[in-house]
Amino acid sequence: MADQVSQKMIVKAPPAICYDVVSDFDSYHEWAPDLKEITVLARDSASRATRVRFRAAGIGRSNHYTLDYDYSKAPSELSWVQSDGDLTSRLDGAYVFEPAGEGETQVVYKLIVELKIPLPAFVKRRAESKILSTALRSLRARVESKARANSS
Repeated sequence: MADQVSQKMIVKAPPAICYDVVSDFDSYHEWAPDLKEITVLARDSASRATRVRFRAAGIGRSNHYTLDYDYSKAPSELSWVQSDGDLTSRLDGAYVFEPAGEGETQVVYKLIVELKIPLPAFVKRRAESKILSTALRSLRARVESKARANSS
């Protein structure tokens, strides 16, 4: 059975900067420490990554998965579906960017995870917490840093 998690956070930067950061897979290593390897496998005619393979630090081992990205709602949303994974059979999600006042964005992170192997509930919760931390807190730090650099 798939687990769904969703969390939101206010970021002190406009939606465009948020979108630019999450769609720049070549720079993930600078702000997403649990991602050990990122390889863009395919790009569309606008040079946007459409298929990306990841190796992430896991619970006791690395996790490999490939995500296919959908830009149809860009720049207000970047969504993905998993096309391959060694520990997960489903890892689908989205970042949604909604203006939240002058120069701020509400970032909503949604994720649906289905594991190939059963894990105890406390291990799942720990993994979810780690994923959400990178997906939002580390993202916020990166986005706000870029926003400050752009305003200088």
